[in-house]
Amino acid sequence: MSSINFYCTSAKPILRNKVLIRNWIEDTIRSENLKPGQISYIFISDQDLLKLNKKFLNHSDYTDIITFELSDKESELIDAEIYISFDRVKENAKIFHSGLETELHRVMIHGILHLCGYADKSKNQQTRMRELEDYYLQKLKSKLQ
Repeated sequence: MSSINFYCTSAKPILRNKVLIRNWIEDTIRSENLKPGQISYIFISDQDLLKLNKKFLNHSDYTDIITFELSDKESELIDAEIYISFDRVKENAKIFHSGLETELHRVMIHGILHLCGYADKSKNQQTRMRELEDYYLQKLKSKLQ
C-alpha cells in the first residue's frame, strides 16, 4: 500500500489539491512500471537543504531538490524521502517565468523521475528528463481543470 506525505519545516509551500497530487504521483510511478510505496516530501529552506547537500552529497551549492531512495534497488516498490527547497522553487519560478505552482509540481515530479531510473547528468538525459516532466505536468494540468 502506498503512502505519499507532505511535510513542511521552515518553508510553507502552497500545495493545493493534495489528494489529486498524490494520485498524480502514484499514476506517474505506475506509468513507469513501478509501484508507489512510502514517499515523503519534506519542504525546507535553502539553508537546510544546503546542509543536506554538503553532508550527504559533498556538494557546497544550493539546489532545489535532493532525493533519497530508501527502497531496495532491485525492488519495483518506490520508497523515498524527497527534500525540496521552497526558497529555490520560488526563485526558479521567477527566473523561468513558470508560475510558482507549476515550478513546485515540476520539481516534485523531477524527484519521482529520478526514482524511476532517469538521470540528468548529460545534455541528452536533461532533454529527456524535461520532456518527461512536461508530459507528466500536462497530465496533472488536465486533472486540475
